[in-house]
Amino acid sequence: MSSEDRKPIRTCVGCRGRVDKADLVRLVIASAELTIDRDATLPGRGAYLHPRPDCVESALRRRALQRALRWNDHLDTDSVSEQLTAGLPSSR
Repeated sequence: MSSEDRKPIRTCVGCRGRVDKADLVRLVIASAELTIDRDATLPGRGAYLHPRPDCVESALRRRALQRALRWNDHLDTDSVSEQLTAGLPSSR
């Protein structure tokens, strides 16, 4: 397999499934607020998540986002959760 055939693989923090990076949404903390990084260009530690209600609920229930982002303070996930469960249009 050549390096051209390889695609970046990431783990969804919700279901813990390993899939192509393009199938997941990257979340980061920017200005102390959880943000969807649509272009995957924002600086900082990122967490990857399927934009599906079951993965979002699982990640929130298990506090997986806080662990993956290494964030100890309260993390307001309401707006991001609503965007992801409402069906995020893919920008890729």
